[in-house]
Order: sequence, then C-alpha cells, then structure tokens
Amino acid sequence: MSSNDNGASDRDGFLVWVHTALYEAELALHNGNPAPRRALWSRNEPVSVLGAWRNANGQQELDELFAALGKSFSDCTSYTFELQAYDVVGDMAYTAGFEHTSASVDGQPRTYTLRATQVYRREDGRWRVAHRHGDTAAE
Repeated sequence: MSSNDNGASDRDGFLVWVHTALYEAELALHNGNPAPRRALWSRNEPVSVLGAWRNANGQQELDELFAALGKSFSDCTSYTFELQAYDVVGDMAYTAGFEHTSASVDGQPRTYTLRATQVYRREDGRWRVAHRHGDTAAE
C-alpha cells in the first residue's frame, strides 16, 4: 500500500466518524444530552472552545460549558452539518462547515446556522475533539 492509499483510508475513516459518531453526539446535545459530546472530546490538554455563546479553556470549563448547553437545549427538530472542508494529517484533523439547527434554546424554538471549525487529535486510535470555534453565520 502506498502512503497515498493509507492517507485516503485515514480520510475515509475520519469522514465516516464525522458523519456518524460526531453527528449523533451533536444531535444528542441539541436534545439536551451533553454526555455523548463530552465522550468524544479529548481528556488531554489543551482543549478549548471559542463558542457562539460561551468560551471554555481546559477540562473543568469544558465540563461546565457542555452541562450548561445540555440544560439549555431541547426538542431538536433538525440538525445538519454542511461540511465545507476537512483534512487528516497524521494524528491531527480538522473540519470546517455550517451547522444548521432547529431546536429549543431555554424553552424558545430557534433556527440558526453556525460556522463551525473543529480540530481533532487521534488518541489511542480514536478521534477526539481538541478545539471548537463556532459563531453565528451572517444571514
């Protein structure tokens, strides 16, 4: 197998993970359950979020942020991730795209789009999120 074949299978495997485990974790969060998202995040430093509503730096702030988001979100009627770009280089990867969400936020139905960029590390053979940047996309 050439190094290009290995890179292609790495990219393919990563993309499958993004469209299954990562997608399902984000959907669960928007229905009020932050546990699947937290399970996909790295337990190693550094971890960080530059969020649309709140920032976090380090494990404790990450736990607090995800718990608060879980309490605030409910009744997700639609969540799609429109992937714009991604790559895998060794044990690092990234995604960039648009998250289109319809869910209740603090009991009020909302529909919004976030621009989201995430950085991933492969740890013990599994992809883990290490950083997220999300902000509201201009209409």
